[in-house]
Amino acid sequence: MEPTQPLSAPQSVSFAQALRFWLKLGLVSFGGPAGQIAIMHSELVDRRRWISEARFLHALNYCMLLPGPEAQQLATYIGWLMHRTWGGIVAGGLFVLPSLFILIALSWIYMRWGEQPIIAGLLYGIKPAVVAIVLAAAWRIGQRALKHPALWLISAAAFIGLHFLQLPFPLIIFFAALVGAIGGKFFPMVFSTSSSHSAGQHTHSPALIDDHTPTPPHAQFRFARFIQLLCAGLALWAVAMGGCVALWGWQGTLSQMAWFFTKAALLTFGGAYAVLPYVYQGAVEQFHWLTAAQMMDGLALGETTPGPLIMIVAFVGFVGGWGQALFGAEHVFLAAAFAASIATFFTFLPSFIFILVGGPLIESTHGQLRFTAPLTGITAAVVGVIVSLGVLFAMHLFWPQGVAMRIDLVAMIGATLALIAIVRFKLGLMRLIGACALIGLALRGLGLA
Repeated sequence: MEPTQPLSAPQSVSFAQALRFWLKLGLVSFGGPAGQIAIMHSELVDRRRWISEARFLHALNYCMLLPGPEAQQLATYIGWLMHRTWGGIVAGGLFVLPSLFILIALSWIYMRWGEQPIIAGLLYGIKPAVVAIVLAAAWRIGQRALKHPALWLISAAAFIGLHFLQLPFPLIIFFAALVGAIGGKFFPMVFSTSSSHSAGQHTHSPALIDDHTPTPPHAQFRFARFIQLLCAGLALWAVAMGGCVALWGWQGTLSQMAWFFTKAALLTFGGAYAVLPYVYQGAVEQFHWLTAAQMMDGLALGETTPGPLIMIVAFVGFVGGWGQALFGAEHVFLAAAFAASIATFFTFLPSFIFILVGGPLIESTHGQLRFTAPLTGITAAVVGVIVSLGVLFAMHLFWPQGVAMRIDLVAMIGATLALIAIVRFKLGLMRLIGACALIGLALRGLGLA
């Protein structure tokens, strides 16, 4: 029998091929950051082999350090690494735009018709799938990233610190990086990404951007380019902000939205749930753009649409623009859609600046243990954080009125079956979500939910 020929690295990927993938990703990126990262890992590392495991995790670790939606930033980073600045803009933009259009449509339906039984049924079915997607992502990433008992301990400590001790996410990331830095100095084999992935043999098929692929010229750090991109990003923000102030004044609703969501974008360490209290306080209590009940409904929509969960800012902007009739009573939809776009633009602009400006610095640290060891510690902590998010989702779903009240057995069974479908039978996420939505609708129709 002839020996099996090893797989060769994929051929170069054209910009058009990448564009089609990023558009597809933007349409199917359900499950919050954990689910979205899992989808990208499955497609880009395992299936298409556009980037290796080590390079993928190296980029992810950097994105986890930044304020903003890490999954969208990761897409921007990989798009930039493959196809320069425009590749990053397209990848990050298509990660957000489908979600923006979908949320504008859903927000319009919500404001026109309110809570309808059919919408409630669909959402009831989808929520167990979201819990399953998050937990499956933690399992998949944990299997690949936690290669040593010490890393499992870091992950468990992160879960306990976040879920039980209510420690701030940035503090958990700081301590994980500190443990990684110290561990990399005294126990380099534990925190070395190369050793954890090779384990004495080459266990992954070659990728287009492999472990030892040289950094492309456009991704190499140059101080002049760093200053150029930084100034361009700040100028873009200043022009957009100045336009809002010139047209509507500093106290105008759209100007206040632009400034408020800029600040929110710089405070989103730890993902959307870390910044939701800030958004709630400002949007509901300070500016009165929407009510507390509407904020909760927007969160449900954000959890069950593709794109980053922080896209709830589009719902907040839409409802605020609609309720205040900024362009007159005859143009409420136009005002609401424009406000949603303003909220989205100022929330995500910093993420693009962080990646395009800081990416070359991060690429220059690839393979250097003194930089990668802290990031290995962060990756281990992130697994625990994802588990904490899944548990939080599950608690709210299974005990909607509190843990002391009656458990929702239907939702628990649904989440369990969805998790089995993903992990055991590798069911695609779109099929899973579609099936769960229809089941939820049927259960609501039968009065069982």
